Amino acid sequence: MRPLLVMVPDHLSELVQKGEITARYYNPGELFDEVHLFMTNADRPDAAALQKTVGRAALHLHNLPADKKTFARSLGFRPFLLESWAAPAVDLARRIRPAMIRCHGNYLNAFAASVIKRKLGVPYVVSLHINRDEDMRGRASSLKDRLYTNATRDIERLSLRHADLVLPVYQPIVPYLQNMGVSHYEVAYNVLNPEHLRKKDDYALHDPVRVISVGRQFREKNPENLIRAVARIPGAHLTLVGDGEYHGRLVRAAQECGAPERISFETAIPNDALCRSLPEYDIFATHTEFWEISKSVLEPLLTGLPVVLNRRAGRPVPELQGDHVMLVDNTEEAWLAALDKLIADHAFREKLGRTAYAHAQERWAPHKTEARFADIYKKIMKHSGMGSTEQGNA
Repeated sequence: MRPLLVMVPDHLSELVQKGEITARYYNPGELFDEVHLFMTNADRPDAAALQKTVGRAALHLHNLPADKKTFARSLGFRPFLLESWAAPAVDLARRIRPAMIRCHGNYLNAFAASVIKRKLGVPYVVSLHINRDEDMRGRASSLKDRLYTNATRDIERLSLRHADLVLPVYQPIVPYLQNMGVSHYEVAYNVLNPEHLRKKDDYALHDPVRVISVGRQFREKNPENLIRAVARIPGAHLTLVGDGEYHGRLVRAAQECGAPERISFETAIPNDALCRSLPEYDIFATHTEFWEISKSVLEPLLTGLPVVLNRRAGRPVPELQGDHVMLVDNTEEAWLAALDKLIADHAFREKLGRTAYAHAQERWAPHKTEARFADIYKKIMKHSGMGSTEQGNA
């Protein structure tokens, strides 16, 4: 099997530092014996810390930085002016002769993959983890952000249209693809922690009741109403996991409520440890206005933890409609009523958790999502004829 080339825009050292490293994430099903991780930045992550993401495969790291100068020299990411920037990526692909390319996100990494495909015939797939129209352009507040997010539109469209397949990781990304004129896509949910997510078996309440909330802390994910609700329940304790520009504000809110001893803050917990601990809580609750089903919500659903979320101000998330989650308005009173019901009604709480587990395991179980990506890779390579060491025109 020829190597896999994985192209990412992320600073992987930050993921290592946060403990957000998932087994075989960059080599699903361990299809490949050799994986090349290509970063469009100058990050120098610890290769040993990343080994887990490719399983037993030989791991190689590469960098092709893109910065403000790249933006200026290409006159705002004009595709024809980015060809010279992408040339080292083409040279690398010519040397290693990958069977295929996987792009995480549709940024300059996917543009480089499109150039490699045009010049060398290597197929590529692009996984999309946000709706850029909704989450980037739709939320850009400064002139700088608006200019940048609009400047990327041409390379986004080009990269998506030339990809062999586009893989949105949840349904709300699909309208973005339709706006881009892209029809060759399949929704393929992200692979979550395959080793440490475990089923919650005991639904007896702890004393105090343990509530956990996980997520970045900023305007669109502000759990202040949840904090104030928990503060009004004497026998409840809330643990908030995350950090962000609202962190200090939330700490002050907990103090103002007169219950700082029942509101705990953890800026970060390694994902393995977090996943192992989820069944030890009684309720998961979080606020988000994003049009998505996030990793931080999928994980408690996969353990069978009862989940209560807010109704977002906008189109509902398709994956969050049904009896596997409890949806409430984002008000202090609504959070309080929801938590009171979950605490008082054992049968309801247990049914919600067990329904969540069955629903999530059917759709998002790590072994199923990993196998799905492995199957997609096999089909792409079979269709392109790039799956063996003798075939291909690289």
